[in-house]
Amino acid sequence: MTAEQTAFIPLLAFYLLVGIRFVGMMFSAPVFMASSMPLPLRFWSAAFLTLSALGTLNGEVPLVLFESWTALALLALRELFIGAAIGFFAALPLYALQISGELIGISMGLSMVSLLDPLSEVQISIIGQLQFLVGLWFYFRWNGHILMTQAVVESLKLVPPGRLALSIPWDLGLGSWLHSAFTLSLRFVLPFYGAILLADVGLGFLARTVPQMNIFVLGLPLKIALGFFVLMVVLPVMVELMAENMEPWIEYGLKAATAWR
Repeated sequence: MTAEQTAFIPLLAFYLLVGIRFVGMMFSAPVFMASSMPLPLRFWSAAFLTLSALGTLNGEVPLVLFESWTALALLALRELFIGAAIGFFAALPLYALQISGELIGISMGLSMVSLLDPLSEVQISIIGQLQFLVGLWFYFRWNGHILMTQAVVESLKLVPPGRLALSIPWDLGLGSWLHSAFTLSLRFVLPFYGAILLADVGLGFLARTVPQMNIFVLGLPLKIALGFFVLMVVLPVMVELMAENMEPWIEYGLKAATAWR
């Protein structure tokens, strides 16, 4: 084996590690997780992003790390976790919209109405799907996918590939992420709970004053109509809250990735 080939192998492994980090982001962020997006397209997109990010790297790899295939496999697993952490944590506003849609559907009486989500291929509430798709559209509109890609490129400087960490981080901030997701979801859903509560109080008074009226038959379409009216009024506010939380949580995903240094 010539000297050029000996120098090329570590460089190729280095680029492979960078590509695996982008693959982790592509397969964990809901922005890129559409099942209609073919797997070869995802891998080619990761390869294209890798080539685009090479200008920010110096290409230097510690040769000692490639003395065994075990070390290379551990490095590849580390890069996959870093990319997945960025894609997962940065998508908190989209998950919050989907969770709030599930809660809104239950309060409106649409918990039995579900459909197949083409992105995750699971059964979800129709309101959750509506809010998720609206949030996803605005996520692309505000270049959230570009910011997420830039976060992965920035992580290449903060957490350089090819350096094996001696300790595995056990606290990536998942608890605070879940707390923030449910807090943001409650901020989305509280107007609906207030409107439905007032509707239930009004229906209770109506049931006392006009006992001949079937409140169950009247209440279901009334709650659905009231819920869609409140959704029409509150959805722009939800989008604004999502815009406020988009960049901070992309930075949080980058912070979670730095735990693997």
